[in-house]
Amino acid sequence: MKQFKQLTCIIERERDSYVSLGTQIDIASQGNSVEEARKNLVEAIELFFEIASPNEILAKVYSAIYVTQIEVAIG
Repeated sequence: MKQFKQLTCIIERERDSYVSLGTQIDIASQGNSVEEARKNLVEAIELFFEIASPNEILAKVYSAIYVTQIEVAIG
């Protein structure tokens, strides 16, 4: 039986494509649309879980990610 895990990801536009980052596992992918970037990231993370050793998974997966906004001075 497959297990599922919810992970946080960020998808941002970069010129003519989209970059997706799995923040809790530090894996990135890309695509020509938001949905394609998301799908490619899911595929990349699932492949990582298939081939990585248990020790590598423990070392790479972050237990908590905090997403917030900050204010900085510019100029």
